[in-house]
Amino acid sequence: MGRTSKDKRDVYYRLAKENGWRARSAFKLLQLDKEFQLFQGVTRAVDLCAAPGSWSQVLSQKIGGQGSGHVVAVDLQAMAPLPGVVQIQGDITQLSTAKEIIQHFKGCPADLVVCDGAPDVTGLHDVDEYMQAQLLLAALNIATHVLKPGGCFVAKIFRGRDVTLLYSQLQVFFSSVLCAKPRSSRNSSIEAFAVCQGYDPPEGFIPDLSKPLLDHSYDPDFNQLDGPTRIIVPFVTCGDLSSYDSDRSYPLDLEGSSEYKYTPPTQPPISPPYQEACTLKRKGQLAKEIRPQDCPISRVDTFPQPLAAPQCHTLLAPEMEDNEMSCSP
Repeated sequence: MGRTSKDKRDVYYRLAKENGWRARSAFKLLQLDKEFQLFQGVTRAVDLCAAPGSWSQVLSQKIGGQGSGHVVAVDLQAMAPLPGVVQIQGDITQLSTAKEIIQHFKGCPADLVVCDGAPDVTGLHDVDEYMQAQLLLAALNIATHVLKPGGCFVAKIFRGRDVTLLYSQLQVFFSSVLCAKPRSSRNSSIEAFAVCQGYDPPEGFIPDLSKPLLDHSYDPDFNQLDGPTRIIVPFVTCGDLSSYDSDRSYPLDLEGSSEYKYTPPTQPPISPPYQEACTLKRKGQLAKEIRPQDCPISRVDTFPQPLAAPQCHTLLAPEMEDNEMSCSP
């Protein structure tokens, strides 16, 4: 397989490189905006978990290009600079990060908060869904510090078995909650996006990043999506049906386009987590590549110290033969 194989299998990956986007996820935000007009009247936006920066690119062009717009991108990892985007390398669970965002906005709250972050998936669906839910709640928690009343919050969500509790928690803070699936998001993926509009926190609510946002896991009466008074969260698909299908393979020469020419990624990753693994693989030092005969395991290596004999508390006769084992009382 050559380097063009992914261009053929994933048309949005190829189009992202051709259009200068850092990742294919830029099309997801563009299709969400086309459906919900997310950028209308927005002058201050926050991109949480921003790396590698495709959503920040979209925000900088749609908002930062207006002159008076301001975009702040937050991520734990380093990210290559973007014009019109202020970057904060920090933790979204820390109060200092929220204060720094407000400082860049000169004390004004944000109109829009977006989060396309996701954990490193393990393949264990229950674990992945739980981690994604906690990441979404962390993004919502910091959004309560920086988002203005009536503002909008968009975050990635995994539509698993227990997703109804997340919808209920989001409806506590927003007047409108929708579940959206962009055309560029693969149908084979459980990924979707929670589009929350009309930020309206409960009366008396005080944001506090040092505590969990909401903990109704053991309150059976809280889930508004269960029982006779349940509320169904609308599910919306975004994108023209005539647009490209993210699950389909396309030829390299698309109809109506110029002759195919390979395009390298717009922005290579900065210190990616897999860089060390690639270095170890080239040196043949990965754990799975070490043969048993190269690193034999002896009984001494397995048990560096002798195991202590278990104590015996059985009452014994006062006289014992020499060949019998004696146990201390």
